[in-house]
Amino acid sequence: MQRFYLFFTFLFFTFSTYSQNKDTIILMNGNYVVEKVLDTLIGAVTIVNPADISKKLHYEYDEIYCVKYSTGFTDYYYSQDTLNGNYFTRDEMQYYIYGERDARKGFKANGSLIGAGIVGLGSGGLGLFFAPIFPYSYMALSGITKVRIKHNTISNPNYIDHDAYILGYERVSRTKRRIKALIGGTVGLAAGYGLYFGILKDKLPGTIKFRF
Repeated sequence: MQRFYLFFTFLFFTFSTYSQNKDTIILMNGNYVVEKVLDTLIGAVTIVNPADISKKLHYEYDEIYCVKYSTGFTDYYYSQDTLNGNYFTRDEMQYYIYGERDARKGFKANGSLIGAGIVGLGSGGLGLFFAPIFPYSYMALSGITKVRIKHNTISNPNYIDHDAYILGYERVSRTKRRIKALIGGTVGLAAGYGLYFGILKDKLPGTIKFRF
């Protein structure tokens, strides 16, 4: 029993020490990677692949905002450079990343999924040859309309006071809208065509029919 206790204690402290020694890589897309940095040479930061420890992952410098080391030191890879398209200051980019992260976590875009699905179902159900135009137009428009930021998706209420945060939130939100609209529109269109050919084809007068 005592040996088991000592072994368990050894494992606990080993795991705790290993976890404390991990570094945090903050990526430009708002994602975080917590893993020990092995190397920062040849234009990339290298870590062990968490999914397969026999392999390594490499993040190029332009993918990284900063690396926070377990020692407390922070190494910034992002800097303001208008010639390379980096218009934000370092602080502004930090808020932009916060916006990306919060939108990725909290913005659902279910309205785009349902709306595009209904449009696809309706146009496909009528048997229109150009039916795909409607749901995919809906998808394009879903990436343009204004994004409403719900307060319960904001990790810190003070972030909303920064324009960079809003821009980061909107970028990810619009991307999620388009993806959800693409999925919903495609499924709705397929279901609509199935409904048309299976049930409604001979029951809808004036329907534009396919010609093969």
